[in-house]
Amino acid sequence: MDINKLLIDYLNYLEIEKNRSIKTRENYERYLAAFLNFAKIKNEKDVTAEAVRDFRLDLARRNIKKNTQSYYIIALRSFLKYLIKRDIPVLSPDKIELPKIPERQIEILEYKDLERLLDAPKGNDLRSLRDKAILETLFSTGLRISELCGLNRYLDLERGEISVRGKGDKLRVVFFSDRAKKAIKNYLDKRGDAEEAMFVSLSKNSQRTTNNKQPRVIGRIIPRAVQRLVNFYTRKAGIPDHVTPHQLRHQFATDLLIGGADLRSVQELLGHSNISTTQIYTHITNKELKEVHRAFHGRRRK
Repeated sequence: MDINKLLIDYLNYLEIEKNRSIKTRENYERYLAAFLNFAKIKNEKDVTAEAVRDFRLDLARRNIKKNTQSYYIIALRSFLKYLIKRDIPVLSPDKIELPKIPERQIEILEYKDLERLLDAPKGNDLRSLRDKAILETLFSTGLRISELCGLNRYLDLERGEISVRGKGDKLRVVFFSDRAKKAIKNYLDKRGDAEEAMFVSLSKNSQRTTNNKQPRVIGRIIPRAVQRLVNFYTRKAGIPDHVTPHQLRHQFATDLLIGGADLRSVQELLGHSNISTTQIYTHITNKELKEVHRAFHGRRRK
């Protein structure tokens, strides 16, 4: 069968049957098209172990990161599984091993540095109140930056929880701490616009407004603006490390685990599909191992 027709059928299957996002469809199309073009695949019989090996070698020689290489292979394996489901004889996906990826190293801030960062926005102007609310919300909820930007302002703040649709269209509940709720309330009370978005972009002259006029709201805030403000307050707090919004998600997870939360609960709160993704945090939060080291290491030394 024509491989391009099979590819389109598969991508439609991902979008309709598996309810994957348009972005996921686009990514899988790009990964698979790269393989099909490289190996000059015309039909399913051309997908051989040798063709896959040559493609993987090409990826490695182009110095593509191991993580990115794995995306290509995951997409190819998924495509082959789909074809097998349709009773089309193809190379077994089990014969294609995923690249061995080094364990991710998660960088987290010392707690005193985290507190300085969260307290860095000062003042009662709209920009400072917004920025304070953004930082507290990121740490309180563990939201991804795209999820934060997608929040709407009309929610039951007293209830302190909302449903968020994350990666893979997966729905989960996130919770606001008392500090986050207070920061959001102070910020929203200052807003005088009708914009639906929770967090908005503000005109650049907001620090120099005259006649007590509010800064101009120019629509929903974008991820790049959130990255910039986190970087700004990191430097303002005197933290030498580079801190990103996603790192505050890491802080959220490690804070829960250090506090005694179980891994499954943290998985649910982060919206991870696979618990192995959540396990990257355990090596820095294993309190028992720390106690063992403290109790038994170096006891013979004076």
